[in-house]
Amino acid sequence: MNTHFLFANRYKKIGWILFIPSLILGFVLFFSKYDFDNHFKMNVFALFSDNVLSKPTYFTFEENGVLDEIILIFIIVGAILIGFSKTKNEDEFISKIRYESLVWATYFNFGLMIVATLFIYGFQYLNVLLANVFAMLLFFIIRFHYMIYKLNKSLKDDE
Repeated sequence: MNTHFLFANRYKKIGWILFIPSLILGFVLFFSKYDFDNHFKMNVFALFSDNVLSKPTYFTFEENGVLDEIILIFIIVGAILIGFSKTKNEDEFISKIRYESLVWATYFNFGLMIVATLFIYGFQYLNVLLANVFAMLLFFIIRFHYMIYKLNKSLKDDE
């Protein structure tokens, strides 16, 4: 079986270590309306910057609080490591479940995006777009692990 696009199984644990705390911290800070930009301020390189009440700038350095960027990167990297690390017993059937879960997550995610586009407007739509950055990975992880759980449960029931 061809699995050279998957990470080794040991990376799944690293993914969970990055993903769970970052996701919880991200939700807590997001729903508490916490001002991310007051922490971890540093000069960062910006390909493009368009701040309120100023001209757009290109290829400059500017001071920015990077806490939100760090959390989002940890969520994405963690989710990729969880979703695309081999299982302990990776076989053709697991690959089929992985493929079907990825297709299902894609359809589900874009279905939700269509609904959000039709019914959510203004700045709240930007929150939907932000959530969409990692939502498909989250849907994939949930579906894939649920299907693996069902498979393992059915195998135990057959014994």
